Amino acid sequence: MPYATTLEARIARKVTRAIHDFNLIEDGDRVMVGLSGGKDSWALYHILDVLRRRAPITFSLVAVNVDSGYEDFQHGAIKKTCDDRGWECHVEHTSIGDVMDDLLAANATPCSLCARLRRGVLYRVADQVGATKIALGHHADDFIETLLLNLFFEGSLKAMPARLVSDDRAHVVIRPLVYVGEGDCRDYTKAMNLPVIGCCCPACGDLSLQRQRVKQLLMDLEREHAGVKHSMLRALGNISPRHLLDTRLNPSVEIIADSDAAPLLQIRIPSAAGRETS
Repeated sequence: MPYATTLEARIARKVTRAIHDFNLIEDGDRVMVGLSGGKDSWALYHILDVLRRRAPITFSLVAVNVDSGYEDFQHGAIKKTCDDRGWECHVEHTSIGDVMDDLLAANATPCSLCARLRRGVLYRVADQVGATKIALGHHADDFIETLLLNLFFEGSLKAMPARLVSDDRAHVVIRPLVYVGEGDCRDYTKAMNLPVIGCCCPACGDLSLQRQRVKQLLMDLEREHAGVKHSMLRALGNISPRHLLDTRLNPSVEIIADSDAAPLLQIRIPSAAGRETS
């Protein structure tokens, strides 16, 4: 069965590579896709459905939309689109919007709190629908932006994993679009005639937010130096621990004073049994 377009073929190759590289989907999986109604989650669900029909393994899909409770949110349009295409879809109604209004300070950014609350809902619904994996629509640009956000504002060198096991080991979160750029997600969703539904949060798209500022920075860099984003994504898989400053990654060096000789350097390396050896 041929792919519908060259764009679909390109995205399918990248998602297949991610599935293989990070063992994202296995035979018999029931994959729950967090379907927000945005371009990225639509692109994710559609390409996984295409791959599901072509894959040498068997897995099923179910879309879950978390309604945050904003009055104008068009959850009905998301459900109808899924129904019209024969896609299983569940809408979970919540009051996340009201909760954030109660918890946040006047000038605080709601995105991180909203994400945590929505993630908790997804974990709960995953158990209800019998999902073995939770697929999120984070694409390559999200990985790069998160890297820079942590570097600039959090003092840590990290992005996000393509496969994450929850702390209680009860859920597995996967990000199959790790190699797919935001532009391809946008174009694919449009080409497949999928409706982009806004979340109705008043802070959505606010250019004063740190992520939006980083996004603009990357756009400018990519315009001046084509391929810089691809290079940054490759860097996330090409780490040189010995060239970083985290002492947890490198053996410590101690200077030992010797009364009869010059100071000696002694490297203390943890042994396999957990004891230090010199």
